[in-house]
Amino acid sequence: MSSFVTEVLASSGKLEKEDLSSKISKMSRKVEDTKEEVCDMINKRYGDFLPSLQGSEELMVQVDEVSKEMDMLKNCIENEVCQNIHVAVAEYAKLKQQLEKNTIIITMLGHLKEFHNAMEEFNKALLEKKYVDAANQLERARSSVDSLKGWKTSQLPLLSALSSELTVQRENLIYHMGDEWKRLVIWRLPSSKGKTPLENCHPCSKDGEPRPHALLCCVLQALAIQGDLQHKIKLFSQVLLKNMLKPLVVYPSLSVRVTEQQDEGTTLALQCLEESHEERSTPSQVYSKLLLVLKTLHSHLNDVSGIKLSAILGELIWEEISQCIIHDCLLYSIPTNSSQLEKYNTVIKETEEFEKSLKEMEYLQGDSTDLLKYARDVNCHFASKKCKDVIVAARKLMTSKMHNTVKIAPDSKLRLPKLPAPNSEAKVKQETTKEEITMENTKQLSAWSLCLPACRISESVQQLMELALNTLCEAVGSSTQCALQLFFTVRNIFQLFYDVVPTYHKENLLKFPHLAAIQHNNCMYLAHHLLTLGHHFRAHLPQPLSEGVATFVDMVPGFRKLGAQCFLAQLNVQRAELLERLSTAHNFCNLDDEDNYIAASKAVRQVIHQLKQLGTVWQDVLPVSIYCKAMGNLLNTAIAEVISKIMMLEDISSEDGEHLHTLCQTIIEEGPLVFIPLAEEKKNKKYQEEVPLYVKKWSTFKELVIVLRANLQEIVDRWADGKGPLALEFSSSEVKNLIRALFQNTERRAVALTKIK
Repeated sequence: MSSFVTEVLASSGKLEKEDLSSKISKMSRKVEDTKEEVCDMINKRYGDFLPSLQGSEELMVQVDEVSKEMDMLKNCIENEVCQNIHVAVAEYAKLKQQLEKNTIIITMLGHLKEFHNAMEEFNKALLEKKYVDAANQLERARSSVDSLKGWKTSQLPLLSALSSELTVQRENLIYHMGDEWKRLVIWRLPSSKGKTPLENCHPCSKDGEPRPHALLCCVLQALAIQGDLQHKIKLFSQVLLKNMLKPLVVYPSLSVRVTEQQDEGTTLALQCLEESHEERSTPSQVYSKLLLVLKTLHSHLNDVSGIKLSAILGELIWEEISQCIIHDCLLYSIPTNSSQLEKYNTVIKETEEFEKSLKEMEYLQGDSTDLLKYARDVNCHFASKKCKDVIVAARKLMTSKMHNTVKIAPDSKLRLPKLPAPNSEAKVKQETTKEEITMENTKQLSAWSLCLPACRISESVQQLMELALNTLCEAVGSSTQCALQLFFTVRNIFQLFYDVVPTYHKENLLKFPHLAAIQHNNCMYLAHHLLTLGHHFRAHLPQPLSEGVATFVDMVPGFRKLGAQCFLAQLNVQRAELLERLSTAHNFCNLDDEDNYIAASKAVRQVIHQLKQLGTVWQDVLPVSIYCKAMGNLLNTAIAEVISKIMMLEDISSEDGEHLHTLCQTIIEEGPLVFIPLAEEKKNKKYQEEVPLYVKKWSTFKELVIVLRANLQEIVDRWADGKGPLALEFSSSEVKNLIRALFQNTERRAVALTKIK
């Protein structure tokens, strides 16, 4: 073909249209024949999987020859068309179109040839374990298939077969590399009994194979070419974290053993130290063990094709391992006492060195990390940890049993710590003030002024106050932020008491009068000390606490009200029980009936018994003044109810009057005996004699008892024209009603009634 075209062009300088047309037609037929043969061969090779190696090689040669002839013919046509473009555009357009179609087909055949050659080279490299070459050849084949798919006119039916073959061979390559990875990186996990050591090793190489380190590099590079490296490293990092890095942080008894042997790889093993009895590893121990593992891995993780493997691994493990270090190591290394905070600088420095080493090995990128930030914020963490521990301890005390009590005497004082002396300026000012004050009050307060009265409080409340004092001592000398946290934690302790105790012990506070009295004392005890607690520490705390913020005075009214409400609720319960017992007395009417008298007598006895029981329960618990007021209030309730019932009677026979007198006399005789605030009986006599001071209706009741046995003249004499003792307790209408109920309607009664004005 080439010689023929050359002779024609040399002799005439142009191509005849008919001759060119016939030659292009012949060439088209030849191209179509070649296309059919190549497609048939490729289809048999990758579609039907028939052996046709020799035929395919001959076809590849044929494709090359046809391609060369097409290139020469194309050049000739383009030259001729350019010389005669003004006359031959229309004539040669159809021929050029046919030629371009043939060119496209030849190009596609070239891609098929490229695919075939790449797959052949791939299979050869895979057999020889040249994984990098195999991966490159597979990418070359993929490029050929992508080129075929890119032709819009391409309708080759065997494209799906080629794509399928490509997928199969890629999976085949990944499978082989996976096998190599499993052979190169071996995990021996402990058995269920935990006796087998945990190891990660690179095994020795077999004869004729590359050394493990070189082979590992090939596998990693091939994985990178195939885009599967990230996934493989991710899986490795998960196992590494779970079975090696995290256990080293959590368990102080574990250590790392590294064994390196020439041509036998490297072994990393975890060992358990039986003699270790530490609960937690120190940061220094954790950092050294982790660095040993990561340095060993770094020596085997060479960079692949510009990809930094240590950076990939670091990005995958850093967030999780740093959080593990924080929560299982650094958190427990935070000091529990402010005096130990200065020593923590060593831990901060160790953390900085640890991160510096990781950055040098490229595990870490950038400057700021959560791990170092956590270590540097030790003051905040100390305060947070201290505050959390304090709140937990406080809540435990609040939910403990209240009935374990301690005696508080008027001279009892809080064991306040010795705080640093005020600064020199304050001393000078204080001395100057003392010199200026020359006047002195002649009347001085008693030594017992502003002291708590003797009573009993819960032991847990005393411990709660000591906890608050110790926490405030920690705040003294601390940083501003730390001091603020600790101070407001103390306030939260008392607020927590205010909210938790009445709710947690609600049923018992209503059910047991003993606990209600203790709760009352607890609240008054806290309120008493909250008055001066802030003042004692204020001058020793940093600003703004020292400027007046450090105070608890605002909480005092709330605690006083809380204690009073609790005790009043118990008094209401007792008052209701007293009234219920008196309701069984049938309103004290018709006492000449034996059953009615027995019921009334029983009701009175029950009231006295209830008051005696309360007196015993509250004895030595409540302050004497509160005790007397409470017992007086309850006795007054019972007496007022009896007076009310008697005053409502319209007819009282002489026998009824005697019975009523007997019942009331019982109350007068035994009522004062319920006042037993002190354990020593002799000391209670004073308070029993002062019953009229605490029982509002006592005098009224005594007058009523006198009236029940008096005659008309005695009643008139005690009235004494509205100036006698009877007039002080009863109104004229009440006295008249009593006279009408006690005496029959006679002339003497009428005269007596006229004298009651």
